[in-house]
This record gives sequence, C-alpha cells and structure tokens, in this order.
Amino acid sequence: MLWALRAGWLAIPLTVGPAIAHGLDSASTPVQVVAAAMAWTAWGAVLVALLVPRTVSLTALRIGAPAALAVSIWASGRGGLGIAEIVALAWTAAISGVVLFVPAIADAFVDGSSYGPERRMTLRVPGPLLLGPVELTWAGTVTAFVAGPLLLAAKLWVVGVLALAVGAVTAWFGVRALHRLSRRWLVFVPAGIVLHDPVVLGEALLFPKGMVRALGPAAPDSTAVDVTGRALGLVLEVQLTQTSKIRSVDTDRLLFSPARPGALLREARKRGLPVV
Repeated sequence: MLWALRAGWLAIPLTVGPAIAHGLDSASTPVQVVAAAMAWTAWGAVLVALLVPRTVSLTALRIGAPAALAVSIWASGRGGLGIAEIVALAWTAAISGVVLFVPAIADAFVDGSSYGPERRMTLRVPGPLLLGPVELTWAGTVTAFVAGPLLLAAKLWVVGVLALAVGAVTAWFGVRALHRLSRRWLVFVPAGIVLHDPVVLGEALLFPKGMVRALGPAAPDSTAVDVTGRALGLVLEVQLTQTSKIRSVDTDRLLFSPARPGALLREARKRGLPVV
C-alpha cells in the first residue's frame, strides 16, 4: 500500500498540474510563479516524507495530501470542470482517502520511528476533535502557509506582510497541534507495553508484562478508566494485576482505542501477552 501511495504521489504533477495551470490562467505572472514554486515545494516535501516514513513524515503527509485535494477543488472552481479537473479531483481524492482513512499507512509511519525491537501502533483520533477542531486547524495551517506569499505576489504589500507575520505564528501552532495527533500510539517494548498519548493522557504509561493480566475487546458495560477520548471504533481493555494511578484515579483496568485492534491483538499474542 505504501508503494502504491508513493507512485500515486509521483504522478501528481501529471494529474494535477494541468488543472492548476488552467486555474492560474487569468492570474498575473508573479502570482503564477509564486504559486508554482509553492506547489512544487509542497510536492517535494511530501515526496520526501513518503520516502522516509517517520512520525514527522506522517504529519507532513496528513497536511499535504488533503491540501492537494483542496487545490484541485479550487482549480475546478476557477477553470471549470473539464477533463483535467476531473482527473485532478479523482486522483487527489483517492490519495487523501488512503492517507486519512487507511490505518495501516499511519502505522507504517509511526513504526518507522521505532527503536530496535519496538513496535508502534497508532491510536484513533478522539471523536470530538473530528467534529471540527482538526479540520479547522488543518485549514488554518494550510492558509497560513500560502496566503502571505500569494498576497505579496499580487503586490498587496501591507496585507501581504501582515498575512505573512500572522501566518508564521498560525502555521507554527497549527503544525504542532496536528503533530501531537501523529504522536499517539501504543508501543510494544521488550519489557511490556507503553501507552503514549500526549493529547488524552499527557504522559506515557508503562505496563510491564508481568503487570498485564489480560488484553482484549472491552465489554459494553466496562467500568474501566476510559482514555479513548471517545474515539470511534472498537475499544480494547487492559486488565492489570495491580492498581495503577491513571488520570488521578487508582485502577486496575484501562480502555483505549487503537486504529487497528485486530493487528494489535495479534502482535500482543506474538509477544507473549495474555490476549482474551
């Protein structure tokens, strides 16, 4: 799947380039040059991210792939819905769908930052964040990157300088916020498992193998401490042999929501953890 995604991104200049060219037909030469430079820069940055799977690369991919779709939508509105625009929309929609909705892709990237025998597996995004905050943060971040340079290219100097200054701050905070979502995972280590979630937990939790009594799907009426962030999808439960302080509560059971629960349970069984 990762190789197919790389091949699809390599083809972006051929599938999306004509649509962008049509959309920029009526723009001034400086705007065309700046827009083209930013498009090539973004394409190259995402290509590097695809070739070097790391957690940082996942954040770049999650920003860049939907941005390509947004550009295709913009080009379709500017240049009309011709064959070039339809191809661009279909191609970028497919790539964005794979990036955003295929958990194996995210797992491949976060596991690329693993050390030695570790195995990192992503957690699902907290449900409430999907109802606007993530999308708005992404939109603000992308706008922050492009607004200033384009306004300056259009010779709107005062507005362009202001947009550049505000955009630098907005992009900084936006990228940091989105990157925190990429840094949520459960990691298998030789000593046991670690739940790393800076969004919901704030600090990593280590459970040695001898402390894990059982790991499996949670019962609907489970009273375990919930650190899923109300994420959608199957919830797993870790049962411990002794109590541990989690979010200021002493408990021996914990709920979390991995992106690929079946794959996670198979990995746990392979590493000798008690799976039920």
